[in-house]
Amino acid sequence: MTSEINQTQRTKLKRLPKRGNFDREMVYKILDEAFICHIGFSVDGQTFVIPTAYGRKGDTLFVHGSAASRMMREMSKGIDVCITVTLVDGLVLARSAFHHSINYRSVVIFGKAEIVTEEAEKNEALFAFTEHLIKGRWADVREPNSKELKGTTVLKLEINEASAKMRTGNPIDDEKDMNLDCWAGLIPLKIQAENPIDDSLLKDGIEVPDYALNYER
Repeated sequence: MTSEINQTQRTKLKRLPKRGNFDREMVYKILDEAFICHIGFSVDGQTFVIPTAYGRKGDTLFVHGSAASRMMREMSKGIDVCITVTLVDGLVLARSAFHHSINYRSVVIFGKAEIVTEEAEKNEALFAFTEHLIKGRWADVREPNSKELKGTTVLKLEINEASAKMRTGNPIDDEKDMNLDCWAGLIPLKIQAENPIDDSLLKDGIEVPDYALNYER
């Protein structure tokens, strides 16, 4: 894979193209920091956008769900899908209402998903999901059994058609508004973990693992 993702008609940025980024490393960095993607797809003329968790291994994105899920069933037919991920980094407060904005990092991926049928690859995908949420957790838990794997549909999508887009920095006000008596600036935002809470049925003597106690995103 090249370090730069080739632009296509679907990924070419038409508005504010200077905010676009096609560097594969940047795309993966955003994907690896976020928790939730939104999957857009159409069935019989009706468009759906469904939020779901995901995992990544190399140049492949994995999604999973119940074998009875309509989204998983339709995607497994090889229909076109659009997957988006967004991180909000801050609120941008300008001197005028018009120029208020948000600092963000986002990714859009187009493609067709393939169903994962082999048990070993399914297990590999579920490992990717678990480690995506909290690194180090897989080694502590019971792995999925055959019944659980059979009841779970796993789909994979190669990250070949994708783009990142982001906004950073200060408000961009009109020159005539610069002397207004109004505060302008940034309110940074971030995900911050609080102290872990024991399950009420947790056995005595089990300590909170370090990856939960010192969780960072």
